[in-house]
Amino acid sequence: MACRDDDYRFLPIVDAISAINQNVNLVGVVLETSIPRQFKGTDCFCTVKIIDESYSSPGLLVNCFGENMEKLPSVHSAGDIILFSRVMIKSHCGDVNAVFNKKISSFAIFEGKHGTQFLPYQASANFHPRDEDNKFLDCLRKWLLNRNPDESISLFGLNEYLPLEDIRVGEHLTLICKVLHICKVQENKWMAFVWDGTDAPRANMRAKKENEIENLPPLQLEPTPLPRDVLLKFPTIGTILRVVMEDDNQGLQLLNCDRWVKLVNVKCEKYAGLWRCMLMPSSKLQYLSDTEKLISESQRNYEKRLTLKRRREPFSVHLPPPSSMMTETSYTEMPFVTLMDVITHPKVTGKFKCAVRVIAIRPFQSEDFCSPQGIYRITLTLEDATARIHAFLFAEDSEYFFDGYPSDRTLKRTRNALLGVMIPSGRSNEEQQCAQRNPPWVQLCLKSYYTDKNDKWGTRKYRIFATKVVD
Repeated sequence: MACRDDDYRFLPIVDAISAINQNVNLVGVVLETSIPRQFKGTDCFCTVKIIDESYSSPGLLVNCFGENMEKLPSVHSAGDIILFSRVMIKSHCGDVNAVFNKKISSFAIFEGKHGTQFLPYQASANFHPRDEDNKFLDCLRKWLLNRNPDESISLFGLNEYLPLEDIRVGEHLTLICKVLHICKVQENKWMAFVWDGTDAPRANMRAKKENEIENLPPLQLEPTPLPRDVLLKFPTIGTILRVVMEDDNQGLQLLNCDRWVKLVNVKCEKYAGLWRCMLMPSSKLQYLSDTEKLISESQRNYEKRLTLKRRREPFSVHLPPPSSMMTETSYTEMPFVTLMDVITHPKVTGKFKCAVRVIAIRPFQSEDFCSPQGIYRITLTLEDATARIHAFLFAEDSEYFFDGYPSDRTLKRTRNALLGVMIPSGRSNEEQQCAQRNPPWVQLCLKSYYTDKNDKWGTRKYRIFATKVVD
């Protein structure tokens, strides 16, 4: 039966779910939480799913309300233990859950199976610890420790996820990644940057001319580039995925940076050829311990990649060896680096070799490649798995790139090949503009420089050199 206010004891979850419309005390292991959100009126809201030995599947959902997001439970890791006092058991459409009332309920959160202390790392203001709490914490910790590793993986669902290299357009996906950074991008709108050391799949694009004539594609999804001191902390290998919320909400800012998380029920989509992840109202969150086997394996795979000879080239099953690419460079012995390496290089001036895709060319019309004075002046938008940049192809570097001044027909063929435009003959103009394109990987030499010596970091530019088309 449920506890009375003067009867202090915890109910096993299997018994609590029968105590409809009664206040109970619960202690359980946290499976997952939701992203905090603004609820109707002034309240903030999140959910916490808990289990115990009596009810390890599917778990009991506790709906938590607070005056602000800071007063909601903030669980450090899946597997931590939370204690709830005086929560109401409710039933709705056959589903049973518990409701945390901000006026009478209380909570405290403790470290999980590896914890040795009985002091909570977060507690509500009205929480009053009792010595009796310790035996319940000790029993749950022993239960978790006695489970074998395979059972633990099943318990927290860590075997049901996609690495970033396997993400796809669609909903109800689960990702495991590390939160690198969080920033405000608009009023009441935040963006998180996550990473797992792998390269997201290439995104096909449309060949619509106006997109490449009137506007070069964006270099990032955030309105302005991140500060340099933030970029310097990012890994230079692997895709950094942008994460946003479906609605305007400030709950994303409460994510803990430098932590591995499991994001459940998210939607991945492509915007301007860039991948982004959308958190929906149904999305859930698990913070993971760095000691988890999957996290350790991800870190080892990343460190192994750093040791490979071609470690800085994109990890793509379609990436050809340099000798078979449609371009070649004069710096055959120069190692490949990523565009993130180029962007974060400690010196403004430098020379680099990259494997990239050309996703846009301006001007688009080949007859406009040269100025009225006969000088090449072209801007290429380049991308790899780590970043995008605009790079200039200018004057003598262009002459070397195109082998002089070929016919307009040859320039068009080269342009289409670089952009991955494959248009069968006989198609209408509308069909040509809407055709899918998949730019190939090419190797390029890049030179970074600045145009204003008094503002070295703010005016960093990039120029293609020592590169020519061979096919």
